[in-house]
Amino acid sequence: MFQGILFVLHTGIAWEHLPQELGFGSGMTCWRRLADWTEAGAWPRLHQVLLAKLRGANVLDFSRAVADGSGNRNDVTQLIPLLEAVPPVRGRRGRRRCRPDIVLGDRGYGHDKCRRLVWAHGVKPVIARRGTEHGSGLGTQRWAVERAFAHLHW
Repeated sequence: MFQGILFVLHTGIAWEHLPQELGFGSGMTCWRRLADWTEAGAWPRLHQVLLAKLRGANVLDFSRAVADGSGNRNDVTQLIPLLEAVPPVRGRRGRRRCRPDIVLGDRGYGHDKCRRLVWAHGVKPVIARRGTEHGSGLGTQRWAVERAFAHLHW
């Protein structure tokens, strides 16, 4: 059933078009399970377990986070809520991590107010300055966003 849910979410096909020959069950049953698990809060718990296991294995990188807008003018309004939404992650001894060390961002986040708010959360903003020429070097670090999107659509 879980594989059927992943298949539909990955391919974007309609639930009722999930091929029976794949052996995932009917699309509507998969849809009902997704709704049930969502209502039961399974996804945030699964996310916490996954993050804890990754941190315990020392493969979760808190050194940086990358903010990349979709080109909408108001993407900048979502940066602070995004930082605040990072859950505390267990998995290693010591204090739980819940903030990256730095946030990389494009010019869409280049307002001084945005920088001050990021600093106020204890995170160093590394954001391209508005009005400067391209080629600041941030692109060599921001490629992580494009790579993540590529993995999601693979």
